[in-house]
Amino acid sequence: MKIQDITSLLEKIAPGILQENYDNAGLITGNANWDCSGAITCLDATEAVVLEAIEKKCNLIIAHHPIIFKGLKKITGNNYVEKTIITALKNDIAIYASHTNLDNMIEGVNGKIADKIGLKNRRILLPKDGYLQKLSVFVPKDHKQKLTEALFEAGAGHIGNYSDCSFEVEGIGSFKALEGAQPYIGDIGKRHLENEVKIEVIFPVWLQQKILSAMKLAHPYEEVAHDIYPLANTYSMIGSGLTGELEKPVSATEMLQQLRDIFKIPVIKHTGFTGKMIKKLAVCGGAGSFLTKAAMQAGADMYITSDIKYHEFFDAEDKILLADIGHYESEQFTIELLFDILRENFPNFAVLKTGVNTNPVHYFEGKAE
Repeated sequence: MKIQDITSLLEKIAPGILQENYDNAGLITGNANWDCSGAITCLDATEAVVLEAIEKKCNLIIAHHPIIFKGLKKITGNNYVEKTIITALKNDIAIYASHTNLDNMIEGVNGKIADKIGLKNRRILLPKDGYLQKLSVFVPKDHKQKLTEALFEAGAGHIGNYSDCSFEVEGIGSFKALEGAQPYIGDIGKRHLENEVKIEVIFPVWLQQKILSAMKLAHPYEEVAHDIYPLANTYSMIGSGLTGELEKPVSATEMLQQLRDIFKIPVIKHTGFTGKMIKKLAVCGGAGSFLTKAAMQAGADMYITSDIKYHEFFDAEDKILLADIGHYESEQFTIELLFDILRENFPNFAVLKTGVNTNPVHYFEGKAE
């Protein structure tokens, strides 16, 4: 097992192209060609986690948060980031981060939160645009089924909760094979007319090479006539935050108590009660105050996130219950998410969940030390 085998899988599930422009997801230390002795999943790749990896003979750490977020000009060990990097480099520990790219997947960080709360009918709260393309390809009529199935198999044709979506129109294609060509049909130097079908499918941008490879393998022509168009459509499966519904409505106090129990939080900051029962919720792991208005527009009764500033609580305007459950607390189950992904795909590979609590925030509950 190479580190590349593991990171490639993670890139398929949460493509790096989906990370925000300020982010630094991907392989941060180490070499993708190293043999992998084992992996540890964590939220933060701190020095304590690196030491844990060394002790447990794992040379790959898969974190949610990138340990290097901004550029480093010096690595002298003067802060926790530099100390972590030095320890990792000296001990040949690779660190990989799947951050906002994993946040932006409907089955990613927020999907895991929704699992824990028990939300149904899930939708991306703020879908992204610019991540869809359309392929138009022309194929002889008797090869259309083989080509269409190959495109679907490669990941094309997904729209929301529907798969195998395509559009076809018949027409006449013409071509003249020149010297040096090896035409599937027709003669060298003679113009040929062929009954063809134009097939159109959409696909996410990160699948382009896979889609084109599948197209060329399944197509009988030596030169495949095709077009790729960028689309301005929003992609309903990709974006920030998530909405969902509870099986049945609960009171605000009951919902807050459930959050305390599920996320093991000693205290929750929240806005005043609106008097409404809680049925539809919006969630965003990590710092999500930028989505408050989107949550309100989506008709959510409650929005669960973290890192809400004082003045941002006013944005609720007594229309929605905002609950700040803490950054670490909201994303803690990402450790489990990453672990489950690796265990499911590499059942015979050594994967561990960190035993280190990296939460830098502590709560004083009035108890003696």
